[in-house]
Amino acid sequence: MRLTRYFLPVLKETPSEAQIVSHRLMLRAGMIKQASAGIYSWLPLGYKVLKRIEQIVHEEQIRAGHIPMLMPTLQSADLWRESGRYDDYGQEMLRITDRHGRDMLYGPTNEELITDIFRAHVSSYKDLPLTLYHIQWKFRDEIRPRFGVMRGREFLMKDGYNFDLDKDAALHAYNRHLVSYLRSYERMGLQAIPMRADGGPIGGDYTHEFLVLAETGESEVFYDSAITDLKFGDRAVDYDSVPECQAVLEEFTSRYARTDETHDAAAFAAQVPEARRRTARGIEVGQIFYFGTKYSEAMGATVVGPDGQRTPVHMGSHGIGVSRLLGAIIEASHDERGIIWPEGVTPFHCGIVNLKQGDAAADAACEGLYKALTAKGLEPLYDDRAERAGAKFATMDLIGLPWRITVGPRGLEKGVVELTSRRSGESEEISPEAAVDRIAQIYAGR
Repeated sequence: MRLTRYFLPVLKETPSEAQIVSHRLMLRAGMIKQASAGIYSWLPLGYKVLKRIEQIVHEEQIRAGHIPMLMPTLQSADLWRESGRYDDYGQEMLRITDRHGRDMLYGPTNEELITDIFRAHVSSYKDLPLTLYHIQWKFRDEIRPRFGVMRGREFLMKDGYNFDLDKDAALHAYNRHLVSYLRSYERMGLQAIPMRADGGPIGGDYTHEFLVLAETGESEVFYDSAITDLKFGDRAVDYDSVPECQAVLEEFTSRYARTDETHDAAAFAAQVPEARRRTARGIEVGQIFYFGTKYSEAMGATVVGPDGQRTPVHMGSHGIGVSRLLGAIIEASHDERGIIWPEGVTPFHCGIVNLKQGDAAADAACEGLYKALTAKGLEPLYDDRAERAGAKFATMDLIGLPWRITVGPRGLEKGVVELTSRRSGESEEISPEAAVDRIAQIYAGR
């Protein structure tokens, strides 16, 4: 993409309403624009990152054997009355009456709707196990929406729902989701720690939240520092293997890590050596639940079991905050100049900066780089504006592309361009061909 043909409304000044880093940088980098309190338009740069995060989530869910679908944003209140949650959910639920007088709601979550789909189409244990998921916009009417996409009223979320014959099978689904979430977060350049959590209005005794450590986190967290040394990496896990998935769960949850809602000071002191006890803030980016037959019993979601008798299915729900993740990545990866995107989610793979737009040699070299990178399936952002070099560097630093290729007449006289890492700040002079090959190697297999 050529910057002269792109819509990137960067701001020089930070809007006064932005209270945290991710909100400030998303506004300044032209990623979002507030439409109303807690509701944002996603501008092209922000939308590209959002879609990259969404694609990683899709790929890892499908890898785990989960089946994508799409449910509506508006739901019938009757389903929520069946489950008993319509009056219990509180004022965060946006309730609507349509022109025919029917009570509707803008879905904050989808347990009722997916259970209704299941009971209409599945009747035998032979159709189990089954996990369906979707990525859809949701709405919760926060009383004080703030912090940009970190705590908005409208947000994009992945919901997964498993249906199993018994508790053991449902807990395997729980473990399978934990593995897939660890893979997803690491691909996004994040370390998201699974922590024992509270079930809240969704319910369930088995639940873990995934939290990214950050000063602006909404939750106080207590953990054993040894857990931050754990990495999932590129290990292969058979999602059908109960022992393999159970082993990953034990590896990542055996050390003490809890949110303030479930923190036990005595257990923390007893289980964790003093030198490894840590207290910090965390940003929740996902949660997994097993809640048994809570919804299936209330709504009649049963199957005929091997014994010929009808039995309620065991269920769980599993969510990832897709739009919230974007803010969390920025909170975890930025500096005083702007965003630093991990390679897995960057909107463009690298930036090309022409130091002397209009110079025949510089223009030709930039065009050659642009075409060569594009031919390798990469997306460069070419700053072809007639701006001074300082302004171009400031824009590239602000929007945070991981790599920058700088082209100028002096370097071209020596046959080199400058390749710079946004994260480390280190630069090296190499040939244009070598720069293209290096960028292609960095993103190979991503």
